[in-house]
Amino acid sequence: MAFKLNYQGGLAYLTIPAFEKTGLVKHGFSTRMGGMSKHPYDSLNLGLRKDDDKKNVIENYRLFCKALSINPNNLVASDQVHEDKIHVATLHDRGKGIFKQSDIKGIDALITKDRQLALVTYYADCVPLFLLDVETPAIGLAHAGWRGTVKKIGQKTVLKMMKEFGSKPEHILVGIGPCISVCCYEVDELVVDSLKKAFVYFDELIKETGKGKWKLDLVLTNRKQLEEVGINPQNITESGFCTSCRNDIFFSHRKDKGKTGSLAAVLQLI
Repeated sequence: MAFKLNYQGGLAYLTIPAFEKTGLVKHGFSTRMGGMSKHPYDSLNLGLRKDDDKKNVIENYRLFCKALSINPNNLVASDQVHEDKIHVATLHDRGKGIFKQSDIKGIDALITKDRQLALVTYYADCVPLFLLDVETPAIGLAHAGWRGTVKKIGQKTVLKMMKEFGSKPEHILVGIGPCISVCCYEVDELVVDSLKKAFVYFDELIKETGKGKWKLDLVLTNRKQLEEVGINPQNITESGFCTSCRNDIFFSHRKDKGKTGSLAAVLQLI
C-alpha cells in the first residue's frame, strides 16, 4: 500500500496508512501545495534556509501543523549535511531550528521516545525515512540522499533506536517517502564507485544507460539495507511518488535546477 494523499482546503499532504492504523502518532509529508510562498518557492515551502520570506515560511508551518493537528511549538528540526549522525531528541529541543537557535548541528536523523515532540526533516529529491517502533513506542526520521544512503543512515537509525530505546526491528514500521525515483535519477561513476564499496549487491541497484551514466534506485537501496538489520519487508511502505515526475506536487532539486523549496517530513508520538 502506498502513501495516502490528503487535502485540507488547498493544502495537500501525505500520510502512511500503516502508521495511521496504530493510533500512536501524528505525521505527514508535505507537498508544495497550499502555502503562502511565491515563485520559485510556491507555495508550501518549509525551508527556512531558502531565499524565501521568513514570514511566509512560518505561516506555512502553521498551516501544515494545523492540517496534522500538531502544535507548532512541538517542532524540532534537523540540520542536514548529507552525513550519518543521529540526534536523540528530547522535550528540551522543542522549537530548535525553527523558532529558536539550534545546537543540533550536522544531523541527518532524529529519534525520540518523548511524546508531544514533533521531529522534522527536509527534502527535495532525497529519501525520507519514517520509523515507528510500535512496542516501545519510539519514532525516528532520517534524511537519505545518495551520500547518506551509501553511509547507511537508515540502517544506523534503526541500530540507534535499538541501542537507545531497546527497540526491536520486528516491531518497527517504515515509510519510504517521496523522492527522486529510478526513472529520473541518473548518476555518474563517482556515485557508482561509492555504491560498490558499500553494498555487495550494488549491481541490483543500478542500470547502465551508457556514456558513463547509470540509473540508481534509491528506494530499493534503502529498503534492502533496512531489511538487512531485521525490518520485516511487509512492514515497509513505499510512497509511490517520484518527486521529479510529479514536480507539480513536489519540490525537486534536480527538476527545478536547484532553485526550489523544501518539503518536510513530520512525525510525533501522541
